Amino acid sequence: MAGGKILFTHASVVALVPPQQGRDTWLDERVPGLQLRITSNGIKTWSWYRRIPGGQPERVTLGRWPAMSIDDARRHAIRLNAAATDGENPAQMRRDARQEITFADLFATYMERWAKPRKKTWQDDEAYFRLHLAEDMGKKKLSSITRREIALIHVKIGEKHPTMANRVIALISSVFGRAKEWGIWEGENPCLGVRRYQEESRTRFLSNEEIERFLTSILEESESTRAFFLLSLLTGARRENVQAMRWDQIDLEQQVWRIPATKNTRGKPRPLTVPLVPMAADILTNLQGNGPLSEWVFPSPRSTTGHLVEPRKAWERILARAEIEDARIHDLRRTMGSWQAITGASLPVIGKSLGHYSQQSTAIYARLNLDPVRKSMEKAAQAMIGKTS
Repeated sequence: MAGGKILFTHASVVALVPPQQGRDTWLDERVPGLQLRITSNGIKTWSWYRRIPGGQPERVTLGRWPAMSIDDARRHAIRLNAAATDGENPAQMRRDARQEITFADLFATYMERWAKPRKKTWQDDEAYFRLHLAEDMGKKKLSSITRREIALIHVKIGEKHPTMANRVIALISSVFGRAKEWGIWEGENPCLGVRRYQEESRTRFLSNEEIERFLTSILEESESTRAFFLLSLLTGARRENVQAMRWDQIDLEQQVWRIPATKNTRGKPRPLTVPLVPMAADILTNLQGNGPLSEWVFPSPRSTTGHLVEPRKAWERILARAEIEDARIHDLRRTMGSWQAITGASLPVIGKSLGHYSQQSTAIYARLNLDPVRKSMEKAAQAMIGKTS
């Protein structure tokens, strides 16, 4: 084996001849610790090799020539020399970095340890990760994720969906926050300082003409799909509650749906009793008579939950046939409340039917029973659907 010390230049590196076997090591005359190692098959690799003060010699592989230029290799070696002079061990730092978990690993821990046990909308978190984070951030080590990178993701999503962009950033922030709480991460939350988009309250609901087209369009879907969207409309319930509706929560004799835990605007889970207008009760009765029952009203054997997860494709088909634009599944909930207002319901009654809670109005809700709520919802349902049923 040969080797020695030379001044690395393009010409001198090109002129180096591979050994017959093994590997030759050449040292740079300009930067201490910088080496170029050449194998018998002609591969030339930059590395840094120095004795750490008070320790053993350590080697750090920098990259291959010519993909890494001589100047870049020298800059890397100079930084590693400075780190070693300050008492750090660059090789150990590299080994530690390889052991550091990725964002995908942390997200999986977050889902199992925090989101699934505590959040009714954990499926949304999974969707945000899959659609917006897995490709760009999933394989990255936590220490390599920067505020600038988070800001670029925020802008990329926000060009079309500002509100969703804010939700994704809030999710990333929550993941890093939990990691810090659990002792997995000690650095700064990279979401700090990322300015959120200003959000406006959404007021979209289906108009009279849109409801007619909507009802016509859903006739082309399966019975279960029709039932899901009609119950979302007729109960005014949150999407995740309808998806996870269970038969043991339904009392068709009393015509009520008792949801054991739903959320209010502050995210606190609370039980809720939803009146079932006659059309909603009929839909459930028909579903119940169609064969062996699952525990779920909308079972889905392919999902990890056992029940339906947001039927986005069906929703898109329905809207396309109905020629309805800028509508979301959640707008069905808003449609019930809006039509209750249109048909003369009071705000406390609307709040009671939709499960809204606030410090100012909770006392008023407590004095209400389900009768005026049911009448209000039946009146709104008749106005929306009665004329076409």
